[in-house]
Amino acid sequence: MRPIDERAIRASFRNASRKEISDLNLPAGFADLDFERLDYLGWADPKFPRRAYVIAAAGEGVHGILLQRAEQRVLARAQCSWCEDVTLRNDVQLFTARKAGAAGRKGDSVGTLVCENFGCSANVRRLPPLAYEGFDRETARELRILRLQEHVTGFIEAVTG
Repeated sequence: MRPIDERAIRASFRNASRKEISDLNLPAGFADLDFERLDYLGWADPKFPRRAYVIAAAGEGVHGILLQRAEQRVLARAQCSWCEDVTLRNDVQLFTARKAGAAGRKGDSVGTLVCENFGCSANVRRLPPLAYEGFDRETARELRILRLQEHVTGFIEAVTG
């Protein structure tokens, strides 16, 4: 992901009102983020417990999506829809996003299961376990990174499309 500043983040949102954008709180340690190791920027708002944000490149530019965390936690062990990690014991949470434009004003939304801490970029960069003799772990890692980018882009397109 390319580095992005606060002004660009606020301008990137596609499904949020001006009030919601002005209330946005940047993630802790924003100035120290290593954007080279991020496929998207995701964080929960510390002042609004059920609100979260995702910023990612999609198409020609950067798009921001306002998410709402489900009130109820996922009780069964769920798999993140973005990083598809099955070995980590990360908590997975249901997030919904109001669609952009007229569809969102009518109440249409899109939901997905995502790592609660938005740690997918770190998850896909871990070397996977050796599946069989001759398994190319580096290629498997690169494919996981590409799939994560496709999943995030697909979600953004579902919200903005």
